[in-house]
Amino acid sequence: MSAPERIPPRGLTATADVLELLAEGELTVRGQIREASNAVLLCSVAYDGVEADCVYKPVAGERPLWDFPDGTLAQREAAAYAVSEATGWGLVPPTVLREGPYGPGMVQQWIDADPSAPPLLSLVDGDEPGDGWRPVGLADVGGGRTALLVHADDPRLRRLAVLDAVINNGDRKGGHLLPGPDGRLHAIDHGVTFHAEDKLRTLFWGWAGEPLPVETLEALARLDAELAPGAPLATRMEQLVTPAELDALRARVTALRTTARHPEPSGTWPPIPWPPV
Repeated sequence: MSAPERIPPRGLTATADVLELLAEGELTVRGQIREASNAVLLCSVAYDGVEADCVYKPVAGERPLWDFPDGTLAQREAAAYAVSEATGWGLVPPTVLREGPYGPGMVQQWIDADPSAPPLLSLVDGDEPGDGWRPVGLADVGGGRTALLVHADDPRLRRLAVLDAVINNGDRKGGHLLPGPDGRLHAIDHGVTFHAEDKLRTLFWGWAGEPLPVETLEALARLDAELAPGAPLATRMEQLVTPAELDALRARVTALRTTARHPEPSGTWPPIPWPPV
């Protein structure tokens, strides 16, 4: 039998084909990403003559979190992918739940970040972000000095800021962003999401309080419809999060549509993750 044809991530263009590969393919562990706080294994997955890289996060490697006692991080990763797809923005790489070499877990398409992509975060001197940037806040840069942390005024980031508000992301760091060579922005690490209480913690507050773009409101309207009881997305979410978390998800979508503005920090929860990157 000939060796599988190795396909780079951007070569897998049909989402259904990628999902089939991730769900049905044979997983082979190639290494471990040791910087992660939970077990993250770099794997190859092969199926029907096609092979690609992926990430496998087994449930057995998850560290318990006192404030997320229900479900698993893997389920929340899959839920974030489902919601991202419902918006039509495709910000989260294809993700499935399946059995793997170390038991059930999350398997996600590996994305090679483009090293030549323009930066999305920066530190600048002074009080003004400059053209093309949005301010986040002052950061300690050592030696008693501070600098202004800024993020790009980028429509892809703006969509991600809304997605994070919808899924109640409690840990959106700069290192979770993977700009692809095709210009798409991919976001990873969504295990700390969907809490019923406000946990939004992100670096992307640059649009806080501003009106949402029309295309964002249209995406939220589609999402609202797909979260209606009995709709396919709602049925899928019932398998991944608790009833209280699903109710809270619907309430956040409704609130965003009602205010038609980007959310602002609540004041009851640290708004920026640590470390930020």
